[in-house]
Amino acid sequence: MSTFPTSITCTSLSFAWPDGTAVFDDLQVAFGPGRTGLVGVNGSGKSTLLKLIAGELTPADGTVRLAGEVGYLPQSVTLDTGLRVDEALGVAATRAALHAIEAGDATEEHFDVVGDDWDVEERTLATLGELGLGHIDLDRTVGEVSGGESVLLRLAALLLLRPDVLLLDEPTNNLDLYARRRLYAAVEAWSGVMVVVSHDRELLDLVDQIADLRSGEVTWYGGNFSAYEEALAVEQDAAERMVRVAESDMKKQKRELVDAQVTLARRKRYGQKMFDQKREPRAVMRVRKRTAQVSAGKYRILHEEKLADAKERLDDAVDAVRDDDEIRIDLPYTAVPPGRNVLTLLDLELKYGARVDGGFDLRGPERIALIGRNGAGKTTLLRTISGELDAVSGEARAHVPMRFLPQRLDVLDDELSVVANVARFAPAATNNRIRARLARFLFKGAKADQLAATLSGGERFRAALAALMLAEPAPQLLMLDEPTNNLDMASVRQLTSALESYEGALIVASHDMPFLESLGITRTLLLEGGELKEIGREAVGYPS
Repeated sequence: MSTFPTSITCTSLSFAWPDGTAVFDDLQVAFGPGRTGLVGVNGSGKSTLLKLIAGELTPADGTVRLAGEVGYLPQSVTLDTGLRVDEALGVAATRAALHAIEAGDATEEHFDVVGDDWDVEERTLATLGELGLGHIDLDRTVGEVSGGESVLLRLAALLLLRPDVLLLDEPTNNLDLYARRRLYAAVEAWSGVMVVVSHDRELLDLVDQIADLRSGEVTWYGGNFSAYEEALAVEQDAAERMVRVAESDMKKQKRELVDAQVTLARRKRYGQKMFDQKREPRAVMRVRKRTAQVSAGKYRILHEEKLADAKERLDDAVDAVRDDDEIRIDLPYTAVPPGRNVLTLLDLELKYGARVDGGFDLRGPERIALIGRNGAGKTTLLRTISGELDAVSGEARAHVPMRFLPQRLDVLDDELSVVANVARFAPAATNNRIRARLARFLFKGAKADQLAATLSGGERFRAALAALMLAEPAPQLLMLDEPTNNLDMASVRQLTSALESYEGALIVASHDMPFLESLGITRTLLLEGGELKEIGREAVGYPS
């Protein structure tokens, strides 16, 4: 690595999408040494900022200055499945030249290719080993590794380049528990400049500082994500107190303005009475009247200005309080009585090899966590239960109304509005009833009329969840596949609050352990080696 201090400096940065939607306007931000967690609500511009820094996008105005080489891991990693692993890692040419020299070919060109990188294979294998990919042969093709392994391969390629600056955009998406642990270790070991965008709070608890991107500006907080949440809670408590103080002051100023108006009206009546009774010469009375009018005007203006100042302070105080609306819904028809048989799996053999030997029953409002490595068959199991896939043999039978929310969120029709999408699942419900219930999912007024295609990631998830949870008949078994992928922290909180209101049975496939813990899981099922088995809470964790 280079010996000079590494940093990222964005000066007067402006960027807008082709349709004119502004993302940044005169953004000023700099990232220094250490690990920075970049957080913010969906649509705040986190991924866009990383792309601007990486050179994937060009700003409309302003500059991005980098000290050192940059490595960038995008949110969606796509590798050519026909590539050999060493090609995907960027070491194929060096490796081939090294093998030629070892075989006795002393051509100068081979030495030029190798340069000082004589330990390329050892370094590559060591990097793969640190990421849990030591079992992958460098001569294999990318098509032979899993989706999660391909993400780690891309990270390995970046680490082998030894960049000064590392940009990671949602790196734990699609990684199982085992792969996440390897990535966490790589992040902890990083000594350069790192900026990571993630909704994974375990990952964010490894960073040194948090950069909160909100309304086109960055606010800095020292420490990891837990420290950030504590600091934010203190800030919000203070902001809410300021709102209460400002509201009290505004009421006081309103009362004083009314009192002033009453006093002025009384003075005016008294002055008019004196004028009518002509107790003093007319000229003196006129002077007194003009003086009183000037004095009254000043008095009224003084109180109106005080009221305007109080209103401005209240507006500022309200702006400082974050609008973190939560989904609060009442879904009584989703309730399942304890002991009610909800789901039966019997000698179930799935496509692609997984199976459930013997019988498995889900009873009452149980909350099941479904965990396992990538490729173990979790999605296949949920799709088979939902009826999307046929079982090879055996039986999967739901005894109550059921809904399934896949990772793809493809339950929505992009050409329809949010209201129309929900209406597809509840055709007997009136438009007013649907809108009233959608408001509890934070789709109010014109928001409910937005086309699904125009929704942000978090909004799309809320709309899909609303469509399923407001369906008729009400679902008494809800199955979710990796629901927190691509959701910001606010959306995860909204999802958690929605599921708190849900009274039916729940099966959630997820690698996000803090999220699973927040749901009040009653049983954990592990799909491993093609078999589904129940494990205790103490067995849930990261294997070594």
